[in-house]
Amino acid sequence: MSALLHIKDCYYFEVPKFLAPSHRANRNDFPGYWIRLDNEYQDWEAQRLVDGLGKSGQFHNMPAKDQLLADYHQWREQDKNFAKPLDRFLETAPSQTWFQQQLLLGKYGVKPKKGSAAQWQQRTHSAQQLRDQWQSIKIEAEDVALFNQESPGWSAEKLSQYNSQLDGKILIPQPFGKLKNNYEPESGICISKYMIIQLVVAAILILLFTRLARAVRDGRPAKGKLWNMLETFLLFIRDEVARPAIGKKDADRFVPLLWTIFLFILGCNLMGLLPWVGAPTASFGVTFGLALVTFVTGLIYGSRRFGILGYWKNLVPSMGLPLILAIPIVPMLFVIEVLGLLIKHAVLGVRLLANMVAGHLVLLAIMGMAVAAATSTSWPITASIAVVGSALFSCLELFVAFLQAYVFTFLSALFIGSAIHHH
Repeated sequence: MSALLHIKDCYYFEVPKFLAPSHRANRNDFPGYWIRLDNEYQDWEAQRLVDGLGKSGQFHNMPAKDQLLADYHQWREQDKNFAKPLDRFLETAPSQTWFQQQLLLGKYGVKPKKGSAAQWQQRTHSAQQLRDQWQSIKIEAEDVALFNQESPGWSAEKLSQYNSQLDGKILIPQPFGKLKNNYEPESGICISKYMIIQLVVAAILILLFTRLARAVRDGRPAKGKLWNMLETFLLFIRDEVARPAIGKKDADRFVPLLWTIFLFILGCNLMGLLPWVGAPTASFGVTFGLALVTFVTGLIYGSRRFGILGYWKNLVPSMGLPLILAIPIVPMLFVIEVLGLLIKHAVLGVRLLANMVAGHLVLLAIMGMAVAAATSTSWPITASIAVVGSALFSCLELFVAFLQAYVFTFLSALFIGSAIHHH
């Protein structure tokens, strides 16, 4: 299912398994985070962490080593704690209050009454030293290279199992960050699938716009189906979106921005219809960023027209209230309008996200019918219905891709228009 629907962003591209089989011959060939998720490594690291705690001599009431490791293994067997290391166990497990109270003392604790300031400061300083010591122990304990040297290699059975899990997955190199797993970053700047898809869409738009600009640079009209299509989009955005929403006088300066937003969202939406790719607009980070562009544009051009204070003052309509009523009512209206300004831009991003994710979820439900009936005698009929339903709904998704690009662009034009005009 994940190879077709791509609802969640990740740090790999997924293709049919036969196109990208995994043939890693030994443990060193696997990515570092894959080794860190293995139970053999986590047991090895747990031993080093416990030894480090014991050698430091600064952590009191520490349970016996064997008991602590046994409690950790029992905790890790729970589904919600799968593949979590010992440091997460010590920092988050309810049973490890002995550790958490010492580590958090002075950071989230309650300051005692007057007269104990010096004692409180000393305890806070000691707690900070413990946190620093704990960070040093964790850094020293985590050493994949040393684990590969000291520990015996993985068995052929484990290598085969892990290779089967990586079949069809093209892992994205991470030169600027460190991954926790295939779906979560741990540190630095990690490059995800949606980031790459967005760059591809942006590169395509830059290429098309550059060629179109060169074609019309001498004043001659562009010829060809592609250029006519781009010109049609441009005229539609100018005449049916920008000018009605912003006004003919000011609209043309915002047409390039609105045109770019429309085509970028459309390109990202259409990527979701390609097999094994995915739609970046199904991620809130992407849609929120696009909504932020609209908000910042209105803020900048509204401030340029009315001044910084004038822009915020313009949020409250002039009602000609007497002073005795204006004093309580105007501040309340200002707070409401500011909240409304922020909320409507946030909803702008959520609306696009919800519509794109909803389509993927419906496809998932339709195709899930065939999977659920795989062992049933009615599977041929159910599978046929699922295939036909998915094809028809994919056609609807194509329409939605254009519609949501238009809706987002039109609402962006409305918000920009309201920011540069008096209420």
